[in-house]
Amino acid sequence: MILLLFLAGLAGGAVNTLAGGGSFITFPALLAAGVPPVVANASNTFASTAGYLSGAWSLRKTITEGRQVLWRTALLSTLCGGLGAWLLTQTSNTAFNGVIPWLLLFASALFIWGAQLNTYLTRWRAHPNRHDFVRVGFFAIFACVAIYGGFFNAGLGILLLSYMSLAGYRSVNEMNALKLLYSSTISSSAILVFIASDLIQWRQTLILLAGTLIGGYGAGKLSTKIPVIFIRWLIIGVSITVTVYFFYQR
Repeated sequence: MILLLFLAGLAGGAVNTLAGGGSFITFPALLAAGVPPVVANASNTFASTAGYLSGAWSLRKTITEGRQVLWRTALLSTLCGGLGAWLLTQTSNTAFNGVIPWLLLFASALFIWGAQLNTYLTRWRAHPNRHDFVRVGFFAIFACVAIYGGFFNAGLGILLLSYMSLAGYRSVNEMNALKLLYSSTISSSAILVFIASDLIQWRQTLILLAGTLIGGYGAGKLSTKIPVIFIRWLIIGVSITVTVYFFYQR
């Protein structure tokens, strides 16, 4: 079981860095190890954060976003991630599980057609009276994604990539780096709530964490050498697979 968790961590950390959706490897591995579902969700968030951090560090040179924007967005993601985690401690998993497939379907469609939608929005917001409205809209969307990530880690990377595609980012490597950075800030605040609520199964989590740390960093180094079109199709493939999986599990 120790080897299973470590290998799941390696694979999950790599997939999170390259595409997103690694939680659909690590979360079932925790369940297979006998960890209760709610605790497995919290423990998976803790373990996945190691891969987010190592992946973000390995891709840090691809980020061109200004520091002021980074700090502002990171702060928002931290606050909203904590809020999402708190909501998890107050809400039944059964109710939320019914919504997850639809959120992932929306995220997948947003990533696939986000560039075309962004082109339309760019033309629409060119009108002076609409610029502030669109900016507030993107702010609200990002806050919702961060709350989701604190509540349920699975699919967070796909949602963040979808948001960035809609927001106009074009470099897949930079999008991946920012996805990992904001996943780290969202999950870090969520972890504090989970620890305070005693929802972390430490032994299994630390084994999984070691794997995600190595897998995330290694995949981050590898991703800059992989053709952009391949990474894009990998992201699309993972997002569709994850969405179908959750609809099947309903």
